[in-house]
Amino acid sequence: MQLLNNTAKIEWRDGQPYASEFQDVYFSTDNGLLETDYVFFQGNDLTKRWLNSDMQTFSIGETGFGTGLNFLCTVNLWLAIGSKNATLHFISTEKYPLSLQDLSTALNLWPQLKPISEPLLAQYESLINGSSTIFLYDNRVQLSLLIGDATVGLSKITKQVDAWFLDGFAPTKNPDMWRVELFQQMARLSKTSTTLATFTSAGNVRRGLISAGFNVSKRTGFGKKREMLIGSFIGNKT
Repeated sequence: MQLLNNTAKIEWRDGQPYASEFQDVYFSTDNGLLETDYVFFQGNDLTKRWLNSDMQTFSIGETGFGTGLNFLCTVNLWLAIGSKNATLHFISTEKYPLSLQDLSTALNLWPQLKPISEPLLAQYESLINGSSTIFLYDNRVQLSLLIGDATVGLSKITKQVDAWFLDGFAPTKNPDMWRVELFQQMARLSKTSTTLATFTSAGNVRRGLISAGFNVSKRTGFGKKREMLIGSFIGNKT
């Protein structure tokens, strides 16, 4: 197997991964697990939706797979409360995937996730080197990882998404991702029940999402962040 060349360049600062390319952290230094729960699970009201759902498939679209922390936390919740007869389809984009060694080192920070991180690590290299989709956890979870530009990756998807996790590096440090074309792809893949959540409250992100057809509001951010955005798709009025 020919291994991917454009893996992420990682610095380790106080034992945590830091992206050299974007000069930014992969997750909150306060508490990455609590950040995922607050921003993405509560922001998309996942617990309530999963406990009251008769869907055969629930699809999540994510920008920025990173260390896989959001994915593993989502799986942990899904296996606990999701219907055993339904499938979680987690679709994520990543321009610079971590190497297997760096991913493994990062996930060692979360020993409580080891039972679900080990199956991911076992298939990770095949995932980033051509497989693109794998099935995990007795086929209750389908993971599709789109390597490359987020907008380009999402343009190849036709399946509608139920919830969005917008989690690329900060807009000021990764402007190529947070652009109008991305929000338009999100709108194309959304339906009236589709929700979104993101750690950022940047004005250009908010305006771009609204222009694409999302109803967007601010809520108190996690940790040191003053505000974040949540929203739902209402359709483009233009």
